[in-house]
Amino acid sequence: MGVVKVYGSLVSACAQRVMVCLLEKEVEFELVHVDLDSESRAIMRYYATKYEDQGTNLLGKSLEERALVDQWLEVEAHNFNELIYNMVVQLVILPKMGQPGDLALAHSCEQKLEKVLDVYQERLSKSSYLAGDKFTMADLSHLPGIRYLVNEAGMGHLVMERKNVNAWWETISNRPAWKRLMQIAKF
Repeated sequence: MGVVKVYGSLVSACAQRVMVCLLEKEVEFELVHVDLDSESRAIMRYYATKYEDQGTNLLGKSLEERALVDQWLEVEAHNFNELIYNMVVQLVILPKMGQPGDLALAHSCEQKLEKVLDVYQERLSKSSYLAGDKFTMADLSHLPGIRYLVNEAGMGHLVMERKNVNAWWETISNRPAWKRLMQIAKF
């Protein structure tokens, strides 16, 4: 097996999703820096399937488990990621570029994200991870966004004030693959 090339940037949430997936699958990769984000969830599914017999099972084993993983990936993509992205742009990226962020937009996203995280809180009261009692791609896909939310945007209270969400974040963010990626990225 050769070295997989990942096209992106260490600071890109999309590239981080793919790289942590490859680390979980114990697949060697090389980062090729480009300023372009790709569809990271499809790329993760590809590598998780291609290397299904290697490393962490990220997809689930049964049809039901796989459906739950897909369901939570959809929740992350459509109800979670966009809110965090908008908050990070308004609270972190624009100010770093010397431009004012839209605080009303950031606040609106925060209010919507609180409702999403309340759903996560309820789900995580019934299982250790989003798609059940095993770490999957559904959990992995949240790592970059929550890191930006907690460490860059100063919105860690959204996670910490929800006991189950906070315990889940502490567990998934301490996985060896994620810690290794954070060392590689020097975060």
